[in-house]
Amino acid sequence: QVQPVEGGGGSVQAGDSLRLSCAPSVRTDATYAMAWFRQVLGKEREFVAAINWNGRITYYADSVKARFTISRDNPEKTVYLQMNRLKPDDTAVYYCAARQVLYSRDYDNASKYDYWGQGTQVTVST
Repeated sequence: QVQPVEGGGGSVQAGDSLRLSCAPSVRTDATYAMAWFRQVLGKEREFVAAINWNGRITYYADSVKARFTISRDNPEKTVYLQMNRLKPDDTAVYYCAARQVLYSRDYDNASKYDYWGQGTQVTVST
């Protein structure tokens, strides 16, 4: 079983940028649809962005649209989340998730994703 592994979290000031990365824990030839979710302690996990297997289809939550960009490097089996103009409300643990196929009807449904990383903390201060 391949588990995603996140990297790139940290503590920044409002208005700064961060780039998160997500790569499989072991070498794999499979290509999955990928997504980023985030969660604040005591709240439900929230969809952030998703990308299909070849990178041609992306989806974003309204709260991050025009600030965040999801992308992928398939030869490197890595997915990225570029986060610009960060706000304190973006503070959360960010999780990378994988599934076989991305569907327009449920790309933001966490229960449809098969594999999850351990999460990386992003803290944005004023």
